[in-house]
This record gives sequence, C-alpha cells and structure tokens, in this order.
Amino acid sequence: MKLRKKYLYISILLLFPILSYSQVGGKYTYEFLNLTNSARSASLGGIIVSSPDNDPNLPFHNPSILNPQMDNNIVLNYVSYFSDINFGYFSYAKNFKNIGNFAAGIHYINYGNFTSADPTGTITGEFSASEYAFNLIYSRSLPFDSLFNIGINLKPIISNFERYSSFGLAADIGINFTNKKKLFSAGLVFKNIGFQLKPYYTGSSEPLPFEIQAGIYQKLKHAPFRFMMTIRHLERFKLAPVTENKENYTGEPEYDSDKPKSDFEKFGDNLMRHFIFGIEINPFKPVFLRLGYNYQRRQELKLSSYGGMVGFSWGFGIQLSKFQLSYGHATYHLAGASNHFSLAVNLNEFFNKVQ
Repeated sequence: MKLRKKYLYISILLLFPILSYSQVGGKYTYEFLNLTNSARSASLGGIIVSSPDNDPNLPFHNPSILNPQMDNNIVLNYVSYFSDINFGYFSYAKNFKNIGNFAAGIHYINYGNFTSADPTGTITGEFSASEYAFNLIYSRSLPFDSLFNIGINLKPIISNFERYSSFGLAADIGINFTNKKKLFSAGLVFKNIGFQLKPYYTGSSEPLPFEIQAGIYQKLKHAPFRFMMTIRHLERFKLAPVTENKENYTGEPEYDSDKPKSDFEKFGDNLMRHFIFGIEINPFKPVFLRLGYNYQRRQELKLSSYGGMVGFSWGFGIQLSKFQLSYGHATYHLAGASNHFSLAVNLNEFFNKVQ
C-alpha cells in the first residue's frame, strides 16, 4: 500500500506540478524544472518574473532579475512535498564590476526510495529516483539604457529513475525593465529552451516544458503594499484540460459543470488560467506578509463539489540582522499542501563587521 501511495504521489507530481501544468502532463520531460523553490514565490502564487527586489531566489524565475545588490548572497530552500518527496534550491550570487552579475546554484528533487520487484512480485531490492539541474546565471544592464536588464540561465540536467538515466540542457532567457522612480517593474522570460542530450530510451527523445512568461510589479509610494501579476503560457491560449477519449471528440476543452458554459464563459475561463496574482504587505520594516492566488491551479485541482482553499497560498518573511527567513504554504488539493522554507544570507554583512 505504501509503495502504491508513493507511485500515486509521483504521478500527481508529473501530471499536476506546482505550476499547474496538468493539461499537458506526460507530454514533456524534466517537469521538475517548473517546481517553485522559494517560500516567497510559493506564497505569492508560484511565479515571480518582475520584482526588482534584491531577493537572490528570484533569478531562478527570470535570470534578468539578478542585480548587483545580490552580490555575495547565499540562498537555501527546502520544500516538504507529498509523501517522502522533497526538493530544494541552493544558489550563490556575485557581482563583477563592468562585467556583470553571476550566480550558480543547484535545483534538485528527491522522490525517495522504492521497493524493487520482478514480474512475479518477488522483492529484489530497493532503488531511488532523483533529478538535478545546475543553474548558471548571468545578467547585466543594457549598455544604452540602464532601465533594462537582460539575463540567461544555463541549466545542465541530470535525471535518474532506477536504472534509467537521462541528460539534458535547458536555458532561460529574460529581460527586465525597472523604473525606480515610479516603483514599477516588468519582466519577460522564455523558459526551458532546450533538449535531451541523452534520452531515457535510445532514439526516444522528449521535448522540454517550454513556455513564455511575463509579469508586472507595482509598489505603492505611501502605503506598505506591493502588487504582482504574472501571465503564463503566452505561447498558446487554450489551457483548459481536453478529453481525448470522447466518442465525438472535437478537440475543444471539457468543462466540469452541470450547466453548459457559453462561448464567452469558456473564453473568460481560458483567459484567467494564464494569470497569477500576489500581494505583499510590509506593515513593519522587518516583517512581510504575503498572499497569492493561482486560478489555473484551483480549477484543475479542486473537487467539483468543494473547492476549499485550493489555488490560494500565503506566507511571511522576517528580516533578522544578516538573515532573511521566509515561509510559504500553498494548497493544491484538499488532501494536502506544500510547505516552503527559505534562508537568505548576505555575506557582505559579516565581512563589513569584521573590517
């Protein structure tokens, strides 16, 4: 029963990842690349591609966000997922004057240990499953306009499932615009451009989960609020699940509702599936409160009879001297939620104190 339950959770992970990409589950490999690591991102809906803050976790979503203020910063992230599954992210950033900003990190997921058996059911031992992506990030401002930043994240990938292994290479390319006077920022990123160098099966290469994302960030001048909006999958419009085994299949999305939806309602539903909303409140200087809403996640993972808090997320952050501690809680289903823990350390604060 325990083994069956673990396989069920892995199936959910592959088909319904943290970024609610379930409608294309099974079509792409290395889906773990879409998992949100940082507590801040998780609590604000799952993705942040436009914030100009000096949060070293943000270049994971958009490499152009990496800036000189992140120099000599380290971030550690751990996520307690379903069953024995856990994943996380580690990164270190460094700025080189007149050259640009660099960061290096590791994104990993561990699915745990499994019992191995032959076709007759005889136990033959144990095996493990895990995946890793190395993040090599570079960014700099455009020479003709300091309001724009460009960046690239090169991601070599290693994936191991029992005796099956695969190697791949992916890249994120982003651009960010920041107007500090108006407290506004906007970002655009092309995610997971790449291919498998070595597939799990010879001659059977699979595509990577490519997508285009954009977002805006607005901070209020005289109030402690920051608003964020992210738009996903700009490369295609229809995100609603499709039923392919219907007798008279037309290729149109199927909507779970007793009452048929009008074309306008279907259009509105598909449009909203692209949007993620987040709000960050800073009531006191060291404290941040965060709320997020992911419409697509709610529509695809809620029960038809009761939605509960599915699709909603929340969290908080605390600035303690040289450390930033954050916690994020995201609800995917009535059966469970994920807990995200982040620690950011500014090493410059230690060095300055020593000097």
